[in-house]
This record gives sequence, C-alpha cells and structure tokens, in this order.
Amino acid sequence: MEELKSTESVKPLPKKTGGFKKFVRWFTFLLLLSLGLFVYWKYFYTYSDGYRSGLLQKLSHKGNIFKTYEGELVQRSIVSTNNVGIASEKFYFSVANDSVAKAMQNLEGKNVKLHYLQKNGTLPWRGESPYIVDAVQVDNNP
Repeated sequence: MEELKSTESVKPLPKKTGGFKKFVRWFTFLLLLSLGLFVYWKYFYTYSDGYRSGLLQKLSHKGNIFKTYEGELVQRSIVSTNNVGIASEKFYFSVANDSVAKAMQNLEGKNVKLHYLQKNGTLPWRGESPYIVDAVQVDNNP
C-alpha cells in the first residue's frame, strides 16, 4: 500500500521546450514578417501619385509572356512664342487597366492629362515602368 501512495504523489514535470527551438520559431516568424513587409513596400506601396500632361506619342501592347500596355508622353519644357515646344522630355509609363488603355488608343497624337501612381518596383504583369497610369483625360490647355 505504501508503494501505491508514493507513486501517486509524484507529479510529472511539464515538458520544457528548448531555447533553441524557441529562437528558431521567433527568427522564422520575424524573417517572414520582414520579407512580407519588404515585398509590400517594393511592389505594392504607392510611393507617389500625380498628374503629367503632354502629347500622347505612343501606346503599344507588348511583352513575351505578360502582355502589357506601354506608352510615351512628350512633355514640353520650354515653349517658344509660337506655342511650339522647343525642349521636350519623354515620360514612359505602363497601363494596367484595359479600359484606360482602350480610351488612350483613341487619344494618340492629342494633348492629354494622365494620372499616375509611382511604385518602388515593377512586376512583369503590371508593366515595365514603375509609373502606372490609371486615368486619362483630354487636356484643353496645351
């Protein structure tokens, strides 16, 4: 009888997790969290947005695997007295939305005002440029 009583009073100790396993779990969690934040910042975070206006010179649908719309907008820097642009700068952009691209195809060769989002990095299915145009309108002030 005494033997039974002595075995009942002994309680098993809780299983202690190793310090190394805990470290690996936290390290993996922090690594995945920082990797997720970096991918979000690099490819999905909008660094800036704004408007550019000028002559819509080109819009093409190109790509080997992912077909994207790529375009050029010619901006006049210096204007002469005849309202002709002497110095110009090209603004290269991508269009991710098909309906915006269709509207832009009808406006080639005209003065337009584009609204763009600037990303920190490019994705193959979004286009070659970090500038993504999401709206277009005819610019009545050339």
